[in-house]
Amino acid sequence: MTIEILYFEGCPNHEALLPHVREIAAAADIDIELRRVADLDAAMRERFLGSPTVRLDGEDVEPGASERSDFGMKCRLYHAPDGLCGTPPDGWIRDAIDRAARDRSPR
Repeated sequence: MTIEILYFEGCPNHEALLPHVREIAAAADIDIELRRVADLDAAMRERFLGSPTVRLDGEDVEPGASERSDFGMKCRLYHAPDGLCGTPPDGWIRDAIDRAARDRSPR
């Protein structure tokens, strides 16, 4: 498994997010890949919903994100249980890891 953090240069929220993701990734023994999105063309190719975007093995950790198509170079806001915030809740990342682990386990 790999956690990807997609961001654009100068995004303050990706810096705030890094310690949380590093802690979660270390606990789950998962690699982290930082991926800078350089321009609008790259944002469209990457299906980039804004900075920061967190994906686990290519799947966005935000529930329902796969239904969105508002890609572009923008700051991303998350509709978390506590209101709008600039980073996804840690629980969404942990939930994505749990789902991926269940999907990979033999039945």
